[in-house]
Amino acid sequence: MSAAQRRVARVLVDTPLSHLDRPFDYAVPEDLAEGVVPGCRVKVRFAGRLVDGYVLELAADSAHEGSLAPVAKVVSSEPVLTPEVAALARALADRYAGTVADVLRLAIPPRHARAEARPAGDPAPEPPSIGDASWHAYVHGAAFVQALGAGESPRAVLNVLPRHEPERAVAEAVSATVRSGRGAVVCVPDVRDVERWDRVLTESLGPGVHVTLTAADKPPARYRNFLRVSRGEVKVVLGTRGAAYAPVRDLGLVAIWDDGDDLHAEPRAPYPHTREVLLTRAVQADAGVLIAGHARTAEAQSLVDQRWCAEIVADQPSRRREWPIVDVTDGSEHGATPARLPTAVFEAIRGADGPVLVQVPRRGYRTSLACAQCRTPASCPACQGPLVQHRADAPLVCRWCATTVAQWRCGECGGTRLRAPVVGQLRTAEEFAAAFPDRTIVTSGGDGVLGSVEREGAPLVLATPGAEPHVDHGYAVVVLLDTWLMLARDDVRVVEESHRRWFNALALAAFGAKAVAVGDATVLQALVRADPAGLAARELADRAQTHLPPVGRLATVDGPEAVITSLAARTWPAFVDVLGPVPVEPGRDRLILRVPRREGLALARVLKRVAAERSAAKEPPVRIQIDPVAF
Repeated sequence: MSAAQRRVARVLVDTPLSHLDRPFDYAVPEDLAEGVVPGCRVKVRFAGRLVDGYVLELAADSAHEGSLAPVAKVVSSEPVLTPEVAALARALADRYAGTVADVLRLAIPPRHARAEARPAGDPAPEPPSIGDASWHAYVHGAAFVQALGAGESPRAVLNVLPRHEPERAVAEAVSATVRSGRGAVVCVPDVRDVERWDRVLTESLGPGVHVTLTAADKPPARYRNFLRVSRGEVKVVLGTRGAAYAPVRDLGLVAIWDDGDDLHAEPRAPYPHTREVLLTRAVQADAGVLIAGHARTAEAQSLVDQRWCAEIVADQPSRRREWPIVDVTDGSEHGATPARLPTAVFEAIRGADGPVLVQVPRRGYRTSLACAQCRTPASCPACQGPLVQHRADAPLVCRWCATTVAQWRCGECGGTRLRAPVVGQLRTAEEFAAAFPDRTIVTSGGDGVLGSVEREGAPLVLATPGAEPHVDHGYAVVVLLDTWLMLARDDVRVVEESHRRWFNALALAAFGAKAVAVGDATVLQALVRADPAGLAARELADRAQTHLPPVGRLATVDGPEAVITSLAARTWPAFVDVLGPVPVEPGRDRLILRVPRREGLALARVLKRVAAERSAAKEPPVRIQIDPVAF
């Protein structure tokens, strides 16, 4: 199309208003004609002010009957919005009742002029053929990699065995994909994972074959890597949830590690989950899919049950051999009150010939306090909030208002002595240091998360869930303390999430290591049997009985009490099951809407209409989340 024919630019304006979630036509002035290209950033006048926007396409004319406002400025002629990412943003906005502009804020990093000025480089080298040895431990595993190498698009859910490096297995799948002429996107939960996976991918694929994209990158580096992808220099991207949108050309594989980790849930509107972003991309691009983890989510199990994804697992004898044998104890001795340090735990640690990992459900010191006489929870005299203690010589502090309580007295019985029904990893570290003076105590959690620890000295590592450091050749003993505490959380996913964290901890064990779980043996059988797939199947069956995701679709609408009350009284379609309102905090309520899975897009359209009505009337927005991780 010549410059004379490119008279109209269809611009997606950067506005969060739901009723304006559509492209707008602008005239292209002659002096800007060469600079306005599809995918570039521009500034246009909108509602009386200059705002940013992206050019979706150029056209010769417009359906708008009046005169068109001109494009005010070309911010950059760099085409950063590809048609594929624009289509993805539209699909996700429709899926999550959001706006395309909100999705693009997640997908495209802020511009950095100096990085953009760098000329395009040569294409990345082709990775070597590194085979499929990491997949031989799994039934039909090698066939998955071979299909990718043949240019096919297989889809699979992989349950990874302990010590079988998932980074190397994914690197082999990526190598096969790239050598077939296509690209790949790999998403992991956090920056620590990116650093570890980056080392393995560089070692396996060679330097320069892939780039990393994380929010922790400095803006110039992040934008420079993004441009290398959008310009077609690199076809492999590794990163956290933002990397799911990377404009990889000829996409052949999307992979996600540990999709149950809540870090994959985007905390910004429209709150998409990385797994759903990647699955949407796979459908649009006809790409292969790999969902891998030590555990398995109900969502992944649903894909297996629907035969949309194949199941790749090791046979039962291999699972029993590779996973540590788990001994479950309730902590009691001969019917007595459960001990804080049960004999089974003490003996396992005492007999360990190497590093020991102890997973503690809570970080901090004494995270919950109660009267030693009547067991009434200790509360703040100012606001009635819960009291905590951050270290042995620290005063009591209110968790809500931070008031220091020097002299505490129980309001029920007048007692002055306290007990700690729940302690964190710091208090547990003191107890273990006293019990095992010959070992070096190391803590990991909160602001002090360790990526790895040295094997020398046989350290005893106390870590909160998700903060367990790696150690070469694995831990000799893994202890799961207070499993009942993790299961006591008020969360529909509590069983799935607790087991995910336990399986991830057990996967750090050395071959032939021992494991001890303190809890109820009847609810920890999946750990004993080394059967994450069976647990996922049972979780999915439970969700089916209550019509919760992934069997159904669920939305939450949060807002001021009066607003939510009026929405509850609204006439909803017959397929919508309205639950609530329920209070979430003083002055704010939540409405829960549940529909069959086939009506998910219809529910999103209804909620989008609600948001559009409110934005058009200039009323405060409500927070809409579809299939939230927690509610």
